[in-house]
Amino acid sequence: MDMRVYYEDTDAGGVVYHANYLGYFERGRTEFLRELGLSVRDLHERGYIFPVVRLEIDYRAPAVLDDLLRVATEVLEVGKTSFTLGQQVLRDIDGKVLADGRVTLVCVGPGMKPKRLPEELLQVIRAEQP
Repeated sequence: MDMRVYYEDTDAGGVVYHANYLGYFERGRTEFLRELGLSVRDLHERGYIFPVVRLEIDYRAPAVLDDLLRVATEVLEVGKTSFTLGQQVLRDIDGKVLADGRVTLVCVGPGMKPKRLPEELLQVIRAEQP
C-alpha cells in the first residue's frame, strides 16, 4: 500500500512523528487483508474483532514531508486464535526501510473473549506464510 507524508504527519523536527507509524501499519494490515479478499468491516459485523496484543517497532530512518511511502505486510505466524504479521514502512523512491515492525493480533468476540480465527481468514493467511 502506498501513501504520501503530509504536513499533519510530521513533528516539530520536520519528520514523521513516531506514533503515526502505528496508523500506517494499521492501514497496511487492512489493505493486506483486502488484497486477500477479506473485509475487516465484514469480519467485524460477523462478530470477529482483532485487537493488537503485541507490537514491536524499530525505527531505522526518518520519513519527511512529501515522501511517498510503501507499507509491506507479510504473515509470520498463525495460531488458533491469533496471528503475527511483519510490517515495514519503506520510502518508495529508494526502497529504504524506515520502520520495521512485528504485530500480533488476537481474534475476539463479544465480551472480548478469545475465539478461533474464522476459517476464511485462516485459509488465506496460511497460504501467505513463507
